[in-house]
Amino acid sequence: MRLGRELRTARRGAGLSLRSAAAAVGTDPSSLARLERGEFRGASLERLAVAFAAVGLRLTARAYPVADPVRDAGQLRVLDRVRGRLPAGAPWATEVTLPIPGDRRAFDAATTLSGARIFFEAETRLDDIQALERRLALKIRDNGGAPTILVVADTHHNRRVLALHRESLRQLFPLDSRAVLSALARGVAPARNGIVVI
Repeated sequence: MRLGRELRTARRGAGLSLRSAAAAVGTDPSSLARLERGEFRGASLERLAVAFAAVGLRLTARAYPVADPVRDAGQLRVLDRVRGRLPAGAPWATEVTLPIPGDRRAFDAATTLSGARIFFEAETRLDDIQALERRLALKIRDNGGAPTILVVADTHHNRRVLALHRESLRQLFPLDSRAVLSALARGVAPARNGIVVI
């Protein structure tokens, strides 16, 4: 309904009649009117994008998680390796949602040491560093101030990528493996966010 209202508002704001906008889209006025009422059933993304373009808008899409993703074995192994560095008996939870009602984003794992919460995100293969940084920066912003540890599989590829991008990631993840693992072994939360290659 919101998209339909935006479509109608933009069409009217551009001074276009329903008939002229429909002609630009390549459809009939009644079909365009249905889109404006939010009746998108059966409309392809391409048709919707053309309708929005005809009134000067760009249609974009974004995917939001609605269920737990299937975790690959490699990512589970990376998480198990960092879990093995925690003191015996330390609590461990996976797919921990952010503390915002209705927010479906989740950290891969979390623990609590000496009363402090710590979140973990695991990556088996580093690729788009900018996208990773943007995604994690938003989670860190919304996690209530708890330290977040990016756990990276120890592979030649990942070490090469980190060698190229470590400094650009340092503002978000200032601590390196040694400092993070040392804190975890002592049973305390790291003082800041960090990256562990393990």
